[in-house]
Amino acid sequence: MKPTLKTTWLQTLNRRTPLGWLQLSHEKSRLLVAIAGIAFADILIFIQLGFQGALYDSNTALIRALDADIVLVSPSAKNTQNLATFPRRRLYQARDIEGVESAQAIYSGVIQWQNPQTQLEANIQVVGIDPDQIAFHLPEVNDQLDTLKIPQTVLFDRKSRGEYGNVIAQVEQGNRVSTEVDGKTVEIRGLFELGASFGADSFLMTSQQNFSLLFPRRSSGSVSLGLIDVAPGQNAETVAIALRSYLTEDVNVLTLEEFIAKEQAYWSTESPIGFVFGLGATMAFVVGVVIVYQVLSTDVNTHMQEYATFKAMGYRHRYLLSIVFEESIILAVLGFIPGALLSIGLYRLAAHATSLPLILTVNRAILVFILTVIMCLMSGAIATQKLQAADPADMF
Repeated sequence: MKPTLKTTWLQTLNRRTPLGWLQLSHEKSRLLVAIAGIAFADILIFIQLGFQGALYDSNTALIRALDADIVLVSPSAKNTQNLATFPRRRLYQARDIEGVESAQAIYSGVIQWQNPQTQLEANIQVVGIDPDQIAFHLPEVNDQLDTLKIPQTVLFDRKSRGEYGNVIAQVEQGNRVSTEVDGKTVEIRGLFELGASFGADSFLMTSQQNFSLLFPRRSSGSVSLGLIDVAPGQNAETVAIALRSYLTEDVNVLTLEEFIAKEQAYWSTESPIGFVFGLGATMAFVVGVVIVYQVLSTDVNTHMQEYATFKAMGYRHRYLLSIVFEESIILAVLGFIPGALLSIGLYRLAAHATSLPLILTVNRAILVFILTVIMCLMSGAIATQKLQAADPADMF
């Protein structure tokens, strides 16, 4: 049977002496330093990308939880923590469009509140909903809608940032916890789970009537968001186009996916936080390139006479390059493993300290591994320039 190209390549690979590994493992202290340097660069990239991902996830959590197909929002709204208002009558007008099944209002605002446990003040986002309608894909909230009808009653986010252990324990036992929100007394009678964000330490869910008590200067005719449900069998994109043509310019019509994309775009391009995390990841990549280059450059200089001997024996320059690139791949793999493992622990530590959704996902791990390989290959490509100077005459 005639051997295939794949079989021939594998046989050649099996017969090939692993010079790259032999050179790296010969100086074990240098190898360990290189692995530590790459792991450090990977950890920096993981942390920067992790916080960047947490920035997007935490600030879109409220949007992703909405039970709606289309969202109405003011053109002046910057993000979900800074939602401008628009006239409530736009919701009534939206119901005139064919394909719209229902339209309801959401009120939102950031306010100072007093931590019932520590008595310290913190920023908290209050969301007012109609307790007679389903506004969120949050089972805990939907099961307690009747509770929200009680005056001065709120539901508290158990994943809030700060010390709330005793408060959560008391509420879970069925006790009521009183505190002050902007000088007004409210009672926490239930819990739900959403999570803190970069803009707010927590969320409070309440009724539209209770929201008006907490924000007396806000008119009930000015809403923060409008939730549009499309009738069964109708296409959300088609209905959204009809709404844009029908409604005035004081309201933007977005599908839920477009609203999420708009929020992410704000934090990635308009907010300095997103730029800082992106810059941090880029600088970590550059640091990794420098570290690996120093290791490979030193290795090439140390074995310059051996490379010159290979040339004198008739080996081509590309063979010498393959040795350096082999070292690059080995360093990438060996450096990535401890970097990823340590990053998992750091993610958990940071998530506990900040109450942000820091999770090392498979996609992020694959991305960082690819970046690590590119980082090492770039360093190897720069270091191989010195191989041009490997002259057989240097042996004598």
